[in-house]
Amino acid sequence: MRIVNLMNLNNLNNLKVKITGLKIRLSARLGGNQGMTLVEIMVALTLLGLVGSFVASKVMESLGEGKQRAAIIQMQNFKGLLQEYRRHCGSYPTTEQGLDALVKKPAVGPECKRYAPNGYVDAIPQDPWDHDYVYESDGKTIKLKSFGADGVEGGEGENRDLSPDDKI
Repeated sequence: MRIVNLMNLNNLNNLKVKITGLKIRLSARLGGNQGMTLVEIMVALTLLGLVGSFVASKVMESLGEGKQRAAIIQMQNFKGLLQEYRRHCGSYPTTEQGLDALVKKPAVGPECKRYAPNGYVDAIPQDPWDHDYVYESDGKTIKLKSFGADGVEGGEGENRDLSPDDKI
């Protein structure tokens, strides 16, 4: 049907096309089997690569935020357990006693006469980046933090220091 339309054109000079070029154009217009050129394939792969890298960066960003939220939630749980320890023992565990005082009765430092028989928690997990949480206390106040992904004090983004009172 399209060939008929081409023949009805008033200006036949517009149809001056090489025979091979005409064959390729006609087969494409008539729905013939024509594959993609190498350039078209390369453009498609480049676009897929760009979209894939954008999606991957967003997924990694979400993963980092998820780890930060998990660390904050764990520290909030520790804070609650430390307050329970304080109600039973009259003070927080000292820096020397550390968070391990929540697992087993401390052998050093101030004695706790009403220590829970099975402790307050089974084990102290590491933060989501496999670093130990930092705990400091004089018995009256506590400081609890995670140094983030890099495990070093200070930093920004996923490497920033976190405390139980932080918001993400």
